[in-house]
Amino acid sequence: MSGYVSAKSRVLFILTLLTLGSVLAICLPAAAAASVDGSLKLMPVPASMTVREGRFRVDEDLTIGGRSPQTGRAFKAAARFMSRLAGRTGLFLKQDFLAAQDPPGEGGVLYGFERAGALLPNEDESYALTVDPDKVTLDAKTDIGVLRGLETLLQLLSVDEAGYYFPCVDIADKPRFTWRGLLIDVGRHFQPVDVIKRNLDAMAAVKMNVFHWHLTEDQGFRVESKVFPKLNQLGSDGMFYTQGQIRDIIDYAAERGIRVMPEFDIPGHSTSWFVAYPEFSSAPGPYGIERKFGVFGPAFNPADERIYPFLDAFLKEMSALFPDPYLHIGGDEVEGHQWEANPAIQAFKKKSGLADNGALQAYFNKRLLKILTKYGKKMVGWDEVFQPGLPNDIVIHSWRGPKALVEAAQKGYQGILSNGYYIDLCQPAEAHYLNDPLPPDSPLDDRQKALILGGEATMWSELVTPETIDSRIWPRTAAIAERFWSPGSVTNVDDMYRRLGLVSVELEELGLLHLKNPDMLLRRLAGDPRIEPLKVLAEAVEPLKNYERHGQAAYTSLSPFTRFVDACAPESLAARAFRKNIDQFLTGKDPMLGREIGATLALWKANHVLVLPLIAASPALREIEPLSLGLARACEVGLEALDRLMKGQSQPAAWAEEKGKILAEAAKPAAHAELAVLSAVTKLVEACAGPVK
Repeated sequence: MSGYVSAKSRVLFILTLLTLGSVLAICLPAAAAASVDGSLKLMPVPASMTVREGRFRVDEDLTIGGRSPQTGRAFKAAARFMSRLAGRTGLFLKQDFLAAQDPPGEGGVLYGFERAGALLPNEDESYALTVDPDKVTLDAKTDIGVLRGLETLLQLLSVDEAGYYFPCVDIADKPRFTWRGLLIDVGRHFQPVDVIKRNLDAMAAVKMNVFHWHLTEDQGFRVESKVFPKLNQLGSDGMFYTQGQIRDIIDYAAERGIRVMPEFDIPGHSTSWFVAYPEFSSAPGPYGIERKFGVFGPAFNPADERIYPFLDAFLKEMSALFPDPYLHIGGDEVEGHQWEANPAIQAFKKKSGLADNGALQAYFNKRLLKILTKYGKKMVGWDEVFQPGLPNDIVIHSWRGPKALVEAAQKGYQGILSNGYYIDLCQPAEAHYLNDPLPPDSPLDDRQKALILGGEATMWSELVTPETIDSRIWPRTAAIAERFWSPGSVTNVDDMYRRLGLVSVELEELGLLHLKNPDMLLRRLAGDPRIEPLKVLAEAVEPLKNYERHGQAAYTSLSPFTRFVDACAPESLAARAFRKNIDQFLTGKDPMLGREIGATLALWKANHVLVLPLIAASPALREIEPLSLGLARACEVGLEALDRLMKGQSQPAAWAEEKGKILAEAAKPAAHAELAVLSAVTKLVEACAGPVK
């Protein structure tokens, strides 16, 4: 053996890696797939599309121009379109598009709109896009519709032997839901301005239109207050956005047709407020910034009249800073022990006829609602704000399930859905894609359905940093964006995954790090640029899902998030492709497919010996040895079962029981992750000898 691996091992690795290429094809971009018909890679799928014969050729003479009075938003969008088109094609476009956009001559892209769009719910975002062999026309009611159409046109870019082109199409498109959001929690882990901006660019690329900015948490107060400067000075560890930065981000989002809705989470999740103002809590201080994660006791004291002038002054300041008509007050997970233990609060409840803590919170929310109404804001809150007596001009944001959303709509409340779109929980894209704010079996009538505004993907930040957050948001959020935009009948999961791989690469041009940073993390861990064995292992592994990872260590906001699990994608597309191959093989026992599966199993089995030298050289990697060994042993079982199936031989139940023990051992979590391929191997064993115990 050399200091790294033997020559024989390197040859084996290269040969088996080539074999794995066919398995990974489903998750990698393929120029061939795009060149057959560029329209097939659109995400979101348009409301209506007809593909015609013919191609509009893209060359250096391409021009773009508007035939409507120019607004800054459409002008800048056209400039970004040309810049991104040049970046994708390498063409030296001749038009001085940043200086002027005169109506193009023959062979150009011509866009038009009737008026500037307002950043409000139910604004018209529709567009009509026609690509002919000699011209491209884009028409919309508003300039926001132009933005949406330009993103579609970029996605249509295709390639053949003659070069780049747009396929000839007629598209009439509009969103299904008016509220298509992404929440980013910057309280638990602060995310700098550049992280926010690149994610705004990605949102615009997939036609999302609401950035929900979760700005306060137990772990940090992230917005500058000039009225109460101690809030950000004492409650943020120095990590907060200045008001100048906030205005810059709001303007940046507006140029992309995206609203910015702030959230200040009260009365719970509010420890960071009390670092500066402990007197407003329901229990005596002092308080420090919370480093752990979970649901904590500190909460505002609704019985203390002093808090309402304080909140009035703060919300007045924030209402002036954030122009969006909606402001989110949080309102979730008030733990309640401080309220129960405070005699003054209990006396207030009794005097006011408030039966329980829910009624007390409803009282608090009514006081907030009056303040927000005074400053022209509409109140949004999580499920817990849905209490009797609140006027129905508030918006219910459902995180606990669609039942509350339905009940709220039946009582006349508008609602948005986030249950089922918690992207921090590392669920597969399919699970999010098939979750619908208005499923076909909805019990709501047409009037009530109109109250369901849409939904939001939620990126809670307990386990992410600026280095890893993109990989937890993208590309799965593009599938959620399609659910919010496209007709409800668009539900083909396999086609969604095929397009998702293509869109993922296109999103990378916007500066996202979801494809780039995992390799960087692995190189850092290994202390070596030769990380191919780690990449192979990572392709077969997924982080623990839901909240299971929190049970593996005492995570805090100061913990390292640079371990192997942080380099693993939330969903292994290689494992998904492998599972589909197994299902197909078990249906027909195709020998060619069987050999392909065998090659994949052989690769994963052989990879363990290649991982071991990297583990030996890096203490930070030692925790992954059980994963690597478990994968090798599981694949050995899979190869044995596959061989029996290929030969038409069955095995006794005792054999399945013995192999089941090996698979059960391999299934144990390690390094805060789990093997994503075991269910497919289990199917091979069960096909030989019945259920695995």
